[in-house]
Amino acid sequence: MLRSSLIILCLLILVCGSSLWANEKTEPVKVGTLTFRLPTVAGKIVELTEKPQQKLTVVCFLGAECPLARLYGPKLNEMSAAYESKGVQFIGVNSNQQDSLEDVKKYVKRYEIRFPMAKDYNNKVADQYAAVRTPEVFVLDEQLDVKYRGRIDNQYLPGISRAETTSHDLKQALDAVLAGQPVEVASTKPSGCFIGRVKETEVTTSLTFCKEVAAVLNRHCVECHRKGEIAPFGLTDYDEVRGWADTMLETIEDGRMPPWHASPKYGHYANARFMSDDEKKILRDWVAGGMPFGDVKDMPKPPSFRKGWHLPKIPEAVYEMRKKPFVVPKEGVVEYQYFVVDPGFKEDKWITGAQVLPGNRSVVHHAIVFIRPPDGSNFQGIGWLTAYVPGQRINMLPPGRGRKVPAGSKLVFQMHYTPTGSVQEDVSKVGLIFGKDEEITHEVFTLIGIDQEFEIPPNTKDFPVSAKVRRIPPQAELLAIAPHMHLRGKSFRLFMKQKEKSEILLDVPNYDFNWQHIYELSQPMKLDAIDSLEFTVKFDNSEENPFNPDPNEYVTWGDQTWEEMAIAFFEVAEPRKKKAKAKQKPKRQKKPTEAERKQRVDKFVAAFMKRFDKNKDGQVDLDEVPLAAQRYGRIRDRDGNGVIQREEIERLVR
Repeated sequence: MLRSSLIILCLLILVCGSSLWANEKTEPVKVGTLTFRLPTVAGKIVELTEKPQQKLTVVCFLGAECPLARLYGPKLNEMSAAYESKGVQFIGVNSNQQDSLEDVKKYVKRYEIRFPMAKDYNNKVADQYAAVRTPEVFVLDEQLDVKYRGRIDNQYLPGISRAETTSHDLKQALDAVLAGQPVEVASTKPSGCFIGRVKETEVTTSLTFCKEVAAVLNRHCVECHRKGEIAPFGLTDYDEVRGWADTMLETIEDGRMPPWHASPKYGHYANARFMSDDEKKILRDWVAGGMPFGDVKDMPKPPSFRKGWHLPKIPEAVYEMRKKPFVVPKEGVVEYQYFVVDPGFKEDKWITGAQVLPGNRSVVHHAIVFIRPPDGSNFQGIGWLTAYVPGQRINMLPPGRGRKVPAGSKLVFQMHYTPTGSVQEDVSKVGLIFGKDEEITHEVFTLIGIDQEFEIPPNTKDFPVSAKVRRIPPQAELLAIAPHMHLRGKSFRLFMKQKEKSEILLDVPNYDFNWQHIYELSQPMKLDAIDSLEFTVKFDNSEENPFNPDPNEYVTWGDQTWEEMAIAFFEVAEPRKKKAKAKQKPKRQKKPTEAERKQRVDKFVAAFMKRFDKNKDGQVDLDEVPLAAQRYGRIRDRDGNGVIQREEIERLVR
């Protein structure tokens, strides 16, 4: 059961300033003296004098744990090497109080930083430059005049990882100055983590880390923000919290943390993540009041977390996605990867507990395991088995509930990887716990509501698309709901309709592709009296949507993130059908005649061709069929010739 908060998490959005996406033309910033002399991690001294020998100096403020600083480390390396012969030197500066010298050394080693990397104790150099975030770069000429300050480029932004860079801000500034030309855009606002400054603030609050603050963080943050988990930094240590205080408050105040997007006005959900106004005020007042530590005797007991398998018992069977590790590149966009595993089931299995265990949490953005049943098997739903997302809570299915896996089924891993600035490897796996046939009273499966026929016009801010669940099983109960769109997805609203009445069951006013939740009902909802489950999604294809790949495009259904989807998944449990008694004679159904069967098949094939033969060449190429339709509709190219043959289409209607 997808009982956890299924969050498709993007690490960038954990810590990056959402208000700093604008690319504004401003005048060069005039600051005071910019000379400095700092120790490097290599045990040497790096110095910027009043008369540097190089034509240009690029001062790069970086952080050891900031995701954007990690991603841009390799880029800065490449630029440093490319511009060295042109008289340009790069100097890295770490001004974070929470980053020890050892942390900076690890950063330099992991991301192979080849230019000098200095430690700015007490953030004196950051204050000289009025630097705000990491990464943030400053281009200085031979007179130490600031010719450019801001971001490196626009490939990585909060929640966005573009396949290609479209604005090479730092490169354009360097090229312009070297050519003796003015810099067209002399200042851009950086995106990234706040520099963790040492603040000389008088203590003006009675709130302390030990007594009040640690308790709030334990309840809402440390599930992910701890050593070995997906979050890029921990919030269990006082010094770490002091260094991340400004970034922490920013993400809480603008609603990005804790991650939850459903309106509290509608429905009750077991996995809701809300930080109360009083708890927010505790953090805000503590930071403003000087962040005192307090008395260690007041420190609450830290929450306990299990490593590895989180199921209540060790899985009875474990299957790796493959034996050879998948290599995740250091940067760029990695398309979804699919791995098919044969568990070798010779008989039907009932799954009462399942967990995906990522091999490398730092790069596994999310993972889903689907069931691919053999042709002709008695199978309901779209085949969802289980999933992994950071911070999820793993639970067994309720007593008497189980997912059916027919004999001969395959398991399909859908893997989404996020590069972190260095080459990584992963072999994820799934663990299963089985139930006994006689103990399963309800079959759990996943239904889908979907619309694939829409076309979103260019520069449209609120484009609605509606769909519904085609069939609601009798006597079923609804357990959870999961909306799914891509980068232009804006909102989702689910309606429960009964006769003439319509009631909002779930409202997601600010949908976020990076945090796609499974909304688990606090109590299962009986569907007997429900006529329909209908939903409306809205897309924002305007320039106001910072995630929008291209507001000038017409957008249709597709599996890629620059295309769109309008889907909702519904997890339901249905009472198992009782076997007919031996003495009862089964009702005979009238067999269709050959002519009736042929008419039905011809009608289906004609509709299939009309829908998927986009180039009207009289055949359906495999690449004309969306990947989601291939997975959920069981449309397969069985002979591997790249074309869906008539015989393969006919199989779908049998």
